[in-house]
Amino acid sequence: MSAGIATADLVATGLFVLALIHTFSTKYFEHLAHTTAAHAGLWRLLGEVETVFGFWALVLLVFLAVQGGIDAPIRHLESRSFTEPAFVFVIMVIAASRPVIHAAETLLLALSRLLPLPRSTAYFAVLLGVAPLLGSFITEPAAMTLAALVLRDRFLSRQMSARLRYATVGTLFVNVSIGGALTPFAAPPILMVAGTWGWDIGHVAATFGWKAALAVAINTALLTFTFRKELAAIGATSAHSNGKTSPPLALTLLHLLFLGGVVYFAHHPQVFLGLFLFFLGVTHAYRQHQRPLILREGLMVGFFLAGLVVLGSTQQWWLAKALVGMADWALYFGATALTAITDNAALTYLGSLVPDVTEGFKYSLVAGAITGGGLTVIANAPNPAGFSILKGTFEDETISVGGLFVAAFPGTLVAIACFQSGQLAALLG
Repeated sequence: MSAGIATADLVATGLFVLALIHTFSTKYFEHLAHTTAAHAGLWRLLGEVETVFGFWALVLLVFLAVQGGIDAPIRHLESRSFTEPAFVFVIMVIAASRPVIHAAETLLLALSRLLPLPRSTAYFAVLLGVAPLLGSFITEPAAMTLAALVLRDRFLSRQMSARLRYATVGTLFVNVSIGGALTPFAAPPILMVAGTWGWDIGHVAATFGWKAALAVAINTALLTFTFRKELAAIGATSAHSNGKTSPPLALTLLHLLFLGGVVYFAHHPQVFLGLFLFFLGVTHAYRQHQRPLILREGLMVGFFLAGLVVLGSTQQWWLAKALVGMADWALYFGATALTAITDNAALTYLGSLVPDVTEGFKYSLVAGAITGGGLTVIANAPNPAGFSILKGTFEDETISVGGLFVAAFPGTLVAIACFQSGQLAALLG
């Protein structure tokens, strides 16, 4: 490795660490925005979690331009794939459209009536238990968008304790991270390795899927039982009591076709962006059946993920070394921990580049990556989407990064118990 490349790698890693520190410090910038009149707009911008990695990625690009000329940052950007940020933006906007939300609420409401629980409690349990598993079919970002919007409108926008508020978001993030593990195409960390390692839907479902579904069910049951009295007192309104008529069935089916088309062509940005433009035309033509599209929220999340691509992709030089040579159990817990500070899809992608790995290595890496995907906002690609949608319901309109970690930790422990059940049984036996 040349000295120039080594310097760029070290600078990129230093900026990545600063971005992590900045992520945990956004409340400080929010405080400055409220207490300092001068440059309040700048402090408010730096207080937005979604801008953190984009800001530090810009610093890296400026450094590359100073070091190697204007062509250096251009080459760096053109060598990276921004398909995932574009896809998450598009799927967020479509999944948050009124016809799609209406269809999801109708399904959840029907399922909730099957549970012998108070109405609001049953709906809450079905939402947190079923929506994340839908992520295995409509992709995790779409599932996160649906679940976060319904949670915001029906529960988190109401009076509830901060403890329940954080516990709900922490459980949602964990459940979505593991809920996409029933298929090989919906969870980003599994998608990154499925083709290379020859994993089909049967293998993924048998190896990860049933354990993920069990962990989602346990997490949801524990959360619902712990806060059963507060949930029963909330008395969430009906999914369709907003005074508006239901969207026409044909329009709803058309929106679901757009959603399915974008999911199917998730790796072909030219196709799903074209579908998105058609979708925008349809929403404009039938404005009376729509809610405001979350274009700003989607763009902010896309900007966050694009910044993570620029900065995170430069961490290969040390991440790859950290993965090689670990025992399977150490790799599992190491991947869980590393996921909290890196994108879990990037982590498994690096693992897929290691030649001649064992089946134990493959399982430990992927299981650890999806286990830790709920601990921080950067751990899993759908998390910034949920963060952006839900943060306005919290004090100071932001979710504490430390509070999220603490809230997601119990659900992560449940996931560990499910994915490491064989090892735990051996130890107990």
